[in-house]
Amino acid sequence: MFHRLMSRALRAAVVAAAFAAVGAHAQQVLRVTAIPDESPTELARKAAPLVKYLESKLAMKVEYTPVTDYAAAVETLVTRKIDLAWFGGFTFVQANIRSGGQVIPLVQREEDQKFRSVFVTADPAVRSLADIKGRDFSFGSQSSTSGHLMPRSFLMQAGIEPDRDFRRVAYSGAHDATVAAVAAGKVAAGALNISVWEKLVADKKVDTERVRVFYTTPAYYDYNWTVHAQMPAALREKLKAAFLALSRDSAEGREVLELQRATRFVPTSPDNYKGIEAAARAAGLI
Repeated sequence: MFHRLMSRALRAAVVAAAFAAVGAHAQQVLRVTAIPDESPTELARKAAPLVKYLESKLAMKVEYTPVTDYAAAVETLVTRKIDLAWFGGFTFVQANIRSGGQVIPLVQREEDQKFRSVFVTADPAVRSLADIKGRDFSFGSQSSTSGHLMPRSFLMQAGIEPDRDFRRVAYSGAHDATVAAVAAGKVAAGALNISVWEKLVADKKVDTERVRVFYTTPAYYDYNWTVHAQMPAALREKLKAAFLALSRDSAEGREVLELQRATRFVPTSPDNYKGIEAAARAAGLI
């Protein structure tokens, strides 16, 4: 009887140890995602060197998982199905509200401290914001900071109510798609992220003889890398340090930063996005 009890206890201990090992193994994977503000292939290309870099710095497996839309990026972090998310300022605000303040922005690019949006057109008659009244206009995703919220906010400040003053308001879903819609003449103008515009121009993926910028917005805070508050503090600090250590002085750092369109990463805080939240409330988007 004693031996049978000991045998059962031993089996239970082995099973418990096995489950503990599985759990420990699962915790050694950092799951990463990003808002789909560009094509899936471009997002995957940008993520690959970063994933490799983080694996070396954190000594753990890092997995990049794409999501279908901005709302999914918010939901996967809030429900802790992923651990690290690349958010725009507006998606951070949405995640912060959705989680009851349980998300933490770790770092942002230096450029995100003074980010801008551009308004583009292929119509020679469009020279100012006033010229697009009564025409078809495209934003990016409805949850995009630089492709929707802030362009809408600056339009409203200029006395233009998009849903009233444009003939049609479209949502392309991504910055590069907005440019494509403008280039194809589907809309008279559109608004997008300035860094995506500059990348498209640099890569000669847009004909600047036809499509041009006619308005650039004032600066605002934008993108960041965000984690859930329940991430262990030690891992959070290690992750933050890895981003802050990225430098163009090394080949690896230069590759990551160039793909992220960053000079370097700097610390950030929730207070930096209060202006974004105020703009969203003023526009009736939250």
